[in-house]
Amino acid sequence: MSNKTKAMQWSDLISNRRFGESRSHGIEELRTEFQRDYDRLIFSSPFRRLQNKTQVFPLPGSVFVHNRLTHSLEVSSVGRSLGNDAARALTKRHQELKDSNINTLGLIVSIGCLAHDLGNPPFGHSGERAIASYFSQGRGATIRDYILKEHSLEKAEVIWNDIIHFDGNANAFRLLTHQFEGRRKGGFVMTYSVLASIVKYPFSSLMTSKQKFGFFHSEIKYYKEIAEALGIPCLENDGFRVKYVRHPLAYFVEAADDICYEIMDIEDAHKLRLLSTEQTMELFLNFFEGDLRRQIADAHPDVTDPNERVIYLRARVINAIEQECVKVFLDHEEEIMNGTFESSLVKNMSPHMRKAFDQCVSIACKQIYKDKKVLDVELAGYKIIYELLDLYTEAILSLDNTYSKLLLDGVPSQYQVRSPKVTERLQGILDYITGMTDVYALDLYRKINGQLLPSI
Repeated sequence: MSNKTKAMQWSDLISNRRFGESRSHGIEELRTEFQRDYDRLIFSSPFRRLQNKTQVFPLPGSVFVHNRLTHSLEVSSVGRSLGNDAARALTKRHQELKDSNINTLGLIVSIGCLAHDLGNPPFGHSGERAIASYFSQGRGATIRDYILKEHSLEKAEVIWNDIIHFDGNANAFRLLTHQFEGRRKGGFVMTYSVLASIVKYPFSSLMTSKQKFGFFHSEIKYYKEIAEALGIPCLENDGFRVKYVRHPLAYFVEAADDICYEIMDIEDAHKLRLLSTEQTMELFLNFFEGDLRRQIADAHPDVTDPNERVIYLRARVINAIEQECVKVFLDHEEEIMNGTFESSLVKNMSPHMRKAFDQCVSIACKQIYKDKKVLDVELAGYKIIYELLDLYTEAILSLDNTYSKLLLDGVPSQYQVRSPKVTERLQGILDYITGMTDVYALDLYRKINGQLLPSI
């Protein structure tokens, strides 16, 4: 980063200005703007649909484990604690912030956490990989020629790169900001600070070889508008290769997600008996040392229920990691505000905490994510998404075909599947499919294949 890059300022970063809204409608409102954001998400259809989207384990099951909705609520709870604890410490450190709205950090982070998974397709992360591989390795590769015909070579390449590296993070930003057919300008019309907080990877797909980026090419102009208003520095922008500094609160959204993803997966694995009580307790106790470890291990001797003992330890672990992440943020505040901190809060925890966290990650990779039940969901998800993409991609390429008309007539009008350009029709189909729940995608797959007749 250039030494001339101006450090970000909290007074600029916390803004209740709304994306897509240029004027007030004169309606008296007692809630704060951020409270309105929170309520708007909670009552939205995309948020409700998260209850039927896979987190890791199959849905539904005889033992209740996490889905995307419960995961998002828990991430939001942890994010609120991170933001509130940081706000208290920042107020003490910077006296000039005492009369500012720094006390809203916890609420802003909690809202960002609620929204962070809205763009995830059915069947968890395997759904992302299925979409990407369908176009990079499957029959969808042929649609690249249509995109090349409609755009300049440079623009076609970045659009294609977005598709073959399809990412739920970028899709969440699109869902929140895109004006769907017949819907209001600005999408959800969220505040700038909340929108910036969910962009964990503030760069375009051309800036990375991984399946992690922050916005599709179609939404670059939106993020630019938000970043400029909040004083977020731009590191590179030639129109296609775009990279910004992270909004500081994105570190808390990321940390809350990391904490809940790894720690709650361990608890779910224990409920499903993929991990023994002894294994699980040892993994959690490893976060503590010396007398504290012994005190926690010996606490509540009257509790004999294994699940209750694991729940207690899990709560202590999340609290310990949360406090550690706040400490890391405060220790690196200057770098974060200057845009030179290029790691995550979890990765910069103390060696002991980081080792215990990495042990959980390792066990999850070996004994949870490779479990047959999880792999079965991945296989089924690939098959369903491939089939749906096959049918709908063919349909948007042959709009006059009778069967294509039948398929597209069933797509809700908000999705632009009859736009003049193939690129826009394809994005409409991706918007439609990624918005589906696991159950809806499965039912649609069965109906299309004649395995399930619709009830009349």
